[in-house]
Amino acid sequence: MEQAIFEERRDQIHRKGEGPFELACNRDSLAGAVSQRACVFCGSRVVLYPIADALHLVHGPIGCAVYTWDIRGALSSGPELHRLSFSTDLQEKDVIFGGEKKLKAALLELIERHKPNAAFVYATCIVGIIGDDVGAVCRDVAQQTGIPVIPVQSEGFKGNKREGYAAACKAMFTLAGTGDTSGISPVSVNILGDFNLAGEIWIIREYFKRMGVEVVANITGDGRVADIKRCHGAALNVVQCSGATMELAQMMQEKFGTPFLRVSYLGIEDMADSLYAVADHFKDRDPGIVERTQALVREELSRLLPELHKYRQDLEGKKVAVYVGGAFKAFSLIKAFRHLGMKVVLVGSQTGTKEDYEELAAICDPGTVIVDDSNPLELSKFVKELDVDLFVGGVKERPIAHKLGVGFCDHNHERKEALEGFVGMLNFAKEVHASATSPIWRFVPRREAMAKARETRTAKRAAGGEGI
Repeated sequence: MEQAIFEERRDQIHRKGEGPFELACNRDSLAGAVSQRACVFCGSRVVLYPIADALHLVHGPIGCAVYTWDIRGALSSGPELHRLSFSTDLQEKDVIFGGEKKLKAALLELIERHKPNAAFVYATCIVGIIGDDVGAVCRDVAQQTGIPVIPVQSEGFKGNKREGYAAACKAMFTLAGTGDTSGISPVSVNILGDFNLAGEIWIIREYFKRMGVEVVANITGDGRVADIKRCHGAALNVVQCSGATMELAQMMQEKFGTPFLRVSYLGIEDMADSLYAVADHFKDRDPGIVERTQALVREELSRLLPELHKYRQDLEGKKVAVYVGGAFKAFSLIKAFRHLGMKVVLVGSQTGTKEDYEELAAICDPGTVIVDDSNPLELSKFVKELDVDLFVGGVKERPIAHKLGVGFCDHNHERKEALEGFVGMLNFAKEVHASATSPIWRFVPRREAMAKARETRTAKRAAGGEGI
């Protein structure tokens, strides 16, 4: 273990039960460590990209625009402008003489061609270096076209992914409060921090509908500019990915007085608790909402639990490593794996806060390794050391799992299978079962060697030897 950890990163790794819990986090990644964490620009795009009827223009070199092409499973029920990739493609000449004219020309052409309801312009590293006044160009184009043209101050070098979340929230906040709120129910919510991966936000909206709750705005999965403009009329914000959109919820509470709840739609307990929390918030306005919510949860669990029991029989005792983007996912995953009889032995995230990790440590089993902003060297070492059966992560972790002969479950933004809600828990169990119990792992050299070692120990014990 010692050789796999950079000296500068020792305070970002903790094994529960070995001394007091202290974990450094939310700091710039270590140079040369091939960090799993992304830049400010990436963070802003993660949040804003699913707004389907807006134009998303990257002001910078063409390389940055690679990140925009269909990187998420964020589905739309209507327009799909968000799935197109646009860039000003800054060249050497633009770096020397400035790219403002090129930006304005690109915006005018794209707005004329695609007729978006708003435009987001993302400033990249090079734009911050050469000093283009993106805000001034956006104001000029907005005045000419009559639609909101919003600068996103997402220069990559300003910090890490969390800074990008903040830039995205500030951009969206310029829209909030500008739309008509007439006709909005007093029992209404905005869904914050869900990006409609594989259509998940439609599952959650259906639950709210059955409870009698109106959803005003999806922020940002399957999002619409007009809904964000009137989102201040909702009675409550429910915030799932606390890192990505918590700042927007806080700004709305300060300016419009909109309260918010932190929720999670992953796993049985968190899904049920989230629905009950919303019902409890509105019970004075709608006395029947608690009873409807209880009926909804009972109905869903009556279908789900017998199915989970079937999968648990094969999965009992298997070990899991979890490394995800936001720490909120890790909380829910630990609980979900306990329903399947599996044990999480390694858990971490790219963007967790001190409070997140303290909460994470409280629900982990003794001996669990907790990491922040880990790198492939560390992850590989721990996966082998802890004899993991399943690795849950994103696209960057998949090669690690496959090279080490470990089952893999995609729980990041590229996934095409809905994992939220009660039906999502069943989908999750099916995927975990298929990955962890695949017969292919019998032929992995590492597994084969470990199986032989266990047989040898068993034989020694039977013969009266040490066999330890």
